[in-house]
Amino acid sequence: MSDMTLNPLAALPSGPLNTYSDIHARAAVQPNEPRSQATHPFPKIADNLCRIPRVTIHAFCESPDVAAAMELAAADRRMSRAHTSVQLGGIAAATAFYREAPTPNLILVESRSAEAEFCFELDRLAEVCDAGTRVMAVGYTNDIAFYREIMTRGVSEYILAPVQPNAVVAAVSELYGKTTSSKLGQVYAFIGAKGGSGSSTVAHNVAWSMARRSNLDVIIADMDLPFGTAALDFDVDGGPGIAEALQDPRRIDEVLLDRLLTQCGDHLSLLAAPATLDRSYDLDEGTVARLIEVAQGSVPFLVLDMPRQWTAWTKNTLNLVDEVIITATPDLASLKVTKTIIDSLKRARPSDPPPKIVLNQVGMPKRPEIKPKAFAEAVQLEPDACIPFDAHLFGTAANNGQMVAEVSPRAAAAKSFAGLAEMLTSRHPIKGSKRTRFSLGALFERLRT
Repeated sequence: MSDMTLNPLAALPSGPLNTYSDIHARAAVQPNEPRSQATHPFPKIADNLCRIPRVTIHAFCESPDVAAAMELAAADRRMSRAHTSVQLGGIAAATAFYREAPTPNLILVESRSAEAEFCFELDRLAEVCDAGTRVMAVGYTNDIAFYREIMTRGVSEYILAPVQPNAVVAAVSELYGKTTSSKLGQVYAFIGAKGGSGSSTVAHNVAWSMARRSNLDVIIADMDLPFGTAALDFDVDGGPGIAEALQDPRRIDEVLLDRLLTQCGDHLSLLAAPATLDRSYDLDEGTVARLIEVAQGSVPFLVLDMPRQWTAWTKNTLNLVDEVIITATPDLASLKVTKTIIDSLKRARPSDPPPKIVLNQVGMPKRPEIKPKAFAEAVQLEPDACIPFDAHLFGTAANNGQMVAEVSPRAAAAKSFAGLAEMLTSRHPIKGSKRTRFSLGALFERLRT
């Protein structure tokens, strides 16, 4: 945008108001007055556009011309990492679609409606937007008062029709160029309470479910460099993977990350461990932190499959991530270590939520077990999932290089993994779940917590 472009959000209170649903909840806050009515609020084409990260973009257009422009924009080299879909129908079609589906990172909507009707349509769309979704609007009204009005509703950008493909690329680039240097994605660290607890299996299945159910990009980083099994679990050749990325922190950037990723299916990529003992792997905590920073600027979700070892870099990594998931088995040794990890994280992350607990291999025949209720009382945290023991199911999946849900979609374990994925991403599956209606009170409650 030009230097004379308004910043309608400048008067908003401080805080995380960079998403459509968040800003829309405070729509009563008015922006600054314009410097002049002649100020042009629409973006000019930038001379040097940033490469757009791995985001999902859905466009709902009313006219074939805008749809064609969106298709050309999606083919731009700077949009190569974004997943873009274009369809006709405008805001009404978008609102109807997202009543039964999770919203992506960015929604672009076109409307030929007059000002009042346009604002009403945006209000209806806000009712079905998940937290974290941004909205970009295409319209036919060149009026500063109207621009200010829709921006107070949380719209991230307004593009005046007719639309040129490079204007769309410029707007998206500017939108995400401001965030690529800071955190974009969420990072989840999975660690086992003891060897053989199945933490890697849980991490891989949950990551697979996250990618399938949200249709957003997920990277799994196998941090167990000498013994990692992620490539085996997904039946892929991992290549140089994460070892090359960690050789020199100065070399870690989005280009190197892209080159080292191995595709494991739609929206799911792997940074594989070398899984060799040719050399030792003494990692520096700053190197791992740099890898996380770059990955966060590239994808919505990063899953770290952590080794069961306590070093400076593992401790620092657990302190950096958004969520820690501890996988434990229902026995005394796991209970003791789980409580130790919880206490350590509580001291290091006093303002963060407690770790999530997964009780795995529950109900193993002839094995004395600590009941989930007793386990929860001892660690003072309720398990977020209890995964039943099923040797045949998990053995079949491991031997075939498949996920549990691919072998038996209706198995209790598959449902547990799907539930964990939904809990972590705060997103519903694409089909089957009813969405709660929009409520200002509920939104403010989420903002307070």
